[in-house]
Amino acid sequence: MSGLTIRHLRYFEALAQHGHFGRAAEACGVSQPALSIQMKELEEIVGSPLVERGARQVRLTGVGEVFLLRVRDILRSLDELASLARSQSEDLTGRLRIGVIPTVAPYLLPKVIEGLSARFPDLDLRLREAVTQKLVGDLIEGRLDVAIVALPISEASLVEHALFTEEFVLVRPLADAGKPVPRPENLLEMRLLLLEEGHCFRDQALSFCKMPSASPRDLMEGSSLSTLVQMVGAGIGVTLIPQMAIPVETRIAAVSVARLPEPRPVRTIGLVWRRTNPLGKHFATLIDILRDAAA
Repeated sequence: MSGLTIRHLRYFEALAQHGHFGRAAEACGVSQPALSIQMKELEEIVGSPLVERGARQVRLTGVGEVFLLRVRDILRSLDELASLARSQSEDLTGRLRIGVIPTVAPYLLPKVIEGLSARFPDLDLRLREAVTQKLVGDLIEGRLDVAIVALPISEASLVEHALFTEEFVLVRPLADAGKPVPRPENLLEMRLLLLEEGHCFRDQALSFCKMPSASPRDLMEGSSLSTLVQMVGAGIGVTLIPQMAIPVETRIAAVSVARLPEPRPVRTIGLVWRRTNPLGKHFATLIDILRDAAA
């Protein structure tokens, strides 16, 4: 394919990921017309349309879907070559792409960023907050270097390293502070507030309540732990939050916090990365910084 460049491939992958020319251009740091020109050039080189251009969304053609699989393999290999060169350095340098789940990011990231910046001043941190499923997909496809998630992930291509374990606590209205702590199976009767579907913390909370699944009619949902705690403060119900969220989420809400009865629900937070990532040997230092931030 004469004339094919890495730029063509990266722009195409971004367009496939975002499904929109404007968002893909923003992600690539270029104008939308510039990305459109590159895409037209790529389709001319390939000799076939790769995307269907709709008014609001872009969809891949059959050829585009097959082409995308090869493109992602190529880009992942290129990124790992770059990481291989960086791995020869004694310290972490250059770009480091870290993904974090939403129930960890607000509470751990400030200290992590501070620790990494102090230890590795030449490090270019790129952070992404998303639910576990998206982060794992981005790791496998090479769009992230590491991710901080709740374990286990159980993906053969990824290395999992446990960082720490923390409890879930019950958050109730302030007026309920002196009442007995309810049993797990009774929480749903108290208007249990949980995160929306897609969050692993939701699934863990439902498991603790001995309900592997629940319909939206059985629960009240929120988009963040902050929203849930404020709803509890307004007297709407009760919720569960991880221990690390207590100082941030309860400081301005009229709520009380109680430890749950044994066996208490816990989660293990860990760092995951691709087995083939040459930077893996440097992640021991990152692990130490993450543990210090959580202490």
